[in-house]
Order: sequence, then structure tokens, then C-alpha cells
Amino acid sequence: VQLQASGGGLVQAGGSLTLSCAGSGRTFSSYAVGWFRQAPGKEREFVARISRDGTGTYYKDSVKGRFTTSRDNAKNTAFLQMNSLKPEDTAVYYCAADSKGVVTTTPRRYEYWGQGTQVTVSS
Repeated sequence: VQLQASGGGLVQAGGSLTLSCAGSGRTFSSYAVGWFRQAPGKEREFVARISRDGTGTYYKDSVKGRFTTSRDNAKNTAFLQMNSLKPEDTAVYYCAADSKGVVTTTPRRYEYWGQGTQVTVSS
């Protein structure tokens, strides 16, 4: 499956952004979708994950209550709604697809990756 992330930008602290991850090429609903981010000089880290059918979600502790992931399999798209953004949320955000049913936060376990989209939160 090919993935394309979009929706990043520059926002002030406390603001909101919604990222999209559009899938194509294979059955999008066959894959769980993970969201990761990578800040300069840091390792890529897990942010959120949504199950194949959208009924299960999992979040990094620091984004719980602020970020929400969802998906629309009819439109082959997953979303990451980010509210109450903080400067420490600044990073390149990636979406990734995983065909396995086990929840994982490890980047290397995701089989397909989209290009990143930059999110910058100013203080």
C-alpha cells in the first residue's frame, strides 16, 4: 500500500491541526495505521495507532486527551486530529501501515511508510 501524509503546517501553541494519511494500491482496510514523529536529532517515536476497522486506538501517554486518530476506510484515509498543541509536538509526522493484528509501537514492525509532513508549533 502506498501512503501519503498531508496537513502539516505552522501553528501557535494551543492550536490545532489535522493530519491526513491517504492510502492507495492495496486494500487500505487490511492495515492498521500508525502515526509516528521525529524531531531533529531524536529518534522516530510512536504517537498513535488505529486498528484496521477503526474500533481500536492506542496513544502515546503524552498525547492522550489531545490527539485523536480516526479513519474512513471508504475513502482510504486515516486522520490524526491534534489539539492543544505544544512546542514539544514539533516534528516531522509520518503515517505507516501494519498488516499484523498485534498492537505495536515499534517503527520497524510497520511495513509501509508515507513521506513525512512537518508540524511546527510556535510558543
